[in-house]
Amino acid sequence: MISVAAKVCKVDVAKFQKRCNRELLSPQEYASPHPVPENAYGSSYGLHREALEFSLDQHADLKQYCELEGISYTTSVWDLTSAKEICTLNPDFIKIASATNLHMDLHRYLCENFANKIHISVGMTTLDEVERIVALYEDYRRAKDVVLYACTSGYPVSFQDVCLLEIERLRTLYEDRVAAIGFSGHHLGIAVDLAAVTLGAAWVERHFTLDRTWKGTDHAASLEPEGMRRLARDIRAVMNSMSFKPTEILDVELVQRRKLKWMSEETGPLRVVQQQA
Repeated sequence: MISVAAKVCKVDVAKFQKRCNRELLSPQEYASPHPVPENAYGSSYGLHREALEFSLDQHADLKQYCELEGISYTTSVWDLTSAKEICTLNPDFIKIASATNLHMDLHRYLCENFANKIHISVGMTTLDEVERIVALYEDYRRAKDVVLYACTSGYPVSFQDVCLLEIERLRTLYEDRVAAIGFSGHHLGIAVDLAAVTLGAAWVERHFTLDRTWKGTDHAASLEPEGMRRLARDIRAVMNSMSFKPTEILDVELVQRRKLKWMSEETGPLRVVQQQA
């Protein structure tokens, strides 16, 4: 998957997840059956989660392999144990998922022990709660290391529930207080992500799979390789297009202006416009 993401899709980052299930789940939750038995990889929900976990050594291998493929490695950490482990790998950034973005001890640990960027999704989070999160990072003088992701937490999310204008809301409230605003999408297709970039999202995160029919709830909201390839290509095209004209008439237009532009006595003679100051 890393090789395909890097070589075929040409993404910038591969992100994984790290959970300490005994820390996250109560004994009752750990022993309960998976709510969708056909998606289970264990006889209980806890054992299902354990079957999906990579060890710290495996994460180190994944990081090394990402670097060999020329992309960055990162991980979403869901608890203090996982944060402490992943900090030892020193990735370029660590992500905090919407589900655990109110784990204030987790935020504090990263503020005190992780020097790189911290990305935070704000799905299923009120505006007051987002403010509490940002204020905590400001108290630690770490807010300029934070990227906030607009997000709707659903798998998959219908278009009417994506609510892209939340990107503008986050930019209005926090663009001057944090490092950047991003967008984490769980919708279908790639059109929404391109709109997110035009609205100012500096980072776009999507789930990735090699086959959307595989067992598991995330695959339906994921992009397969061709979709991810097109997304990365089209985002770069949009980003390269997001500028004002440096001159009133671009060089590429001059030939066509001389050839096609209709002029009259009222508009005056054809002229070449000089570089604007």
